[in-house]
Amino acid sequence: MGRQIRVRGAALAATVLLAVAGCSGTGAAPGKDAKPSAAGTSPSAPGGGDAKPAPGDVLPGMVGVQAARTRLAALKVAQPGTMAGYSRAKFTHWAEQGNKCDTREVVLKRDGTDVKQDSECKAVSGTWKSLYDGVVVTEASKMDIDHIVPLAEGWRSGAAGWDAARRKAFANDLTHPQLLSVTAATNRSKGDQSPDLWQPPDKASWCQYGRAWTTVKSTYGLTVTEAEKKMLEAMLDSCAA
Repeated sequence: MGRQIRVRGAALAATVLLAVAGCSGTGAAPGKDAKPSAAGTSPSAPGGGDAKPAPGDVLPGMVGVQAARTRLAALKVAQPGTMAGYSRAKFTHWAEQGNKCDTREVVLKRDGTDVKQDSECKAVSGTWKSLYDGVVVTEASKMDIDHIVPLAEGWRSGAAGWDAARRKAFANDLTHPQLLSVTAATNRSKGDQSPDLWQPPDKASWCQYGRAWTTVKSTYGLTVTEAEKKMLEAMLDSCAA
């Protein structure tokens, strides 16, 4: 009888230890791994981390050509909305990203080579190659940070109905392919135009530009026009097999 009690006691102790061990982990519970944002959703706060581009890409968060085609086909086609009520001030930027750096300085650092920053996080030297025109620049002041999908274009295609936090996330998104260092000349030539109205002058950039635009519109659930969709299909067709 004493032996049976000891055996039962040992079994009970083992069960308690296993239960405690199962509760002591610091990771996510099984089946609760973090998932990427689904199409049509976006972070509610700016940044999301200083994501790095994949090999061969100049922007972070890019999807492949076939995935871009699938996403493009799924986008809602609609006429552009009006600009009523639009203001760039409704898309808070540039947001602070820590260590005295704002979004602009983080993108300049990410996109450049041998970038040196001062105590205020301002780029004081470095080299940048602009995707849109292939121009190499050695002065940060000559580079603009382009919103791949411009703020006004976002407004016309769905952002007019967003809250302030979502607009801020869109304007400062470091995770998806929404922000890129380019020459001021090309950025200002583009303005707020969609791909059917403006294309990068260097056609070698069309594949990445089309993939980036499609990724951002899909991520944020924005609409496209028929003409815009047709031009994006042509840009994706320019991608090497």
